[in-house]
Amino acid sequence: MRKDPLPPLEWIRAFEAAARLGSFTAAADEAGLTQAAVSQRIGQLERRLGVALFHRQARAIRLTVEGEAWLPHVRVALDGLRASTEAVFGTGHRRLTISASQSVIELWVLPRLERLATLTQAEISVQTLVVGAHDAPEDDVIRIRYGTGDWPHAHRARLYDEEMIPVAAPALAAREGAWTTLPRIACSGPRPGWNAWAATFGIPTTPVPRLRFDTHLSALGAAKAGLGVFLASRPLCTAALEEGTLARLGTEALPHHESYWMLAGPKALSRRQWQAMSALIATG
Repeated sequence: MRKDPLPPLEWIRAFEAAARLGSFTAAADEAGLTQAAVSQRIGQLERRLGVALFHRQARAIRLTVEGEAWLPHVRVALDGLRASTEAVFGTGHRRLTISASQSVIELWVLPRLERLATLTQAEISVQTLVVGAHDAPEDDVIRIRYGTGDWPHAHRARLYDEEMIPVAAPALAAREGAWTTLPRIACSGPRPGWNAWAATFGIPTTPVPRLRFDTHLSALGAAKAGLGVFLASRPLCTAALEEGTLARLGTEALPHHESYWMLAGPKALSRRQWQAMSALIATG
């Protein structure tokens, strides 16, 4: 006996996008359609199934009980279709775009760039951009951003656990006396600074830093030049410590709840490429 045909895939995809984004308009923007086209497809799907999938309100939509029950099955089916298509036909992205600050590009991305290209089998374009609140979670850029990880992107991976340590050029670190009397370097940004260090470990807040930079990279460069002690991100200065261009002062470390995260939407890369990048992050 012939089975009833499934609804068209474009109807199902419109339903999944609207349910995920909570808006017919947002689903239309993601698919490159008009809001009316998405609404029409979902309406056709509801008529085919014989149930309402959304409660339509003046400025919002909400899944019905039937819509909530069906959504997980739809997501599993679409994910399986994407994964099998990629596995059989090799439909991974040929070019990946990574957006990050200059500091994290030079101190974290570049040492791993060759491995990233090999694991993802893609040409990688690296962009230096300032963090923007307008970053779209579903665009085609892989973003590395500093924060708590509370972003709406489909793919999120924490690069490392953040902690701050005082570092200085070896010649400066070798001077007699306590390192807390040496000149200090400050850096603007979201990481904790010398006041947080003083509050945690009970050291004086003086001497007040006479040099302040707007990037972690520049502040590290000043520390390497012997201009003072910098409270640096340990993961980002590991290479300099191993090379001997910087020396760690003391054994204390100040942990921080924020860190760098790699963020991407489905359009930025394939599932297999994201798994490869996540594996690289996990191994450091």
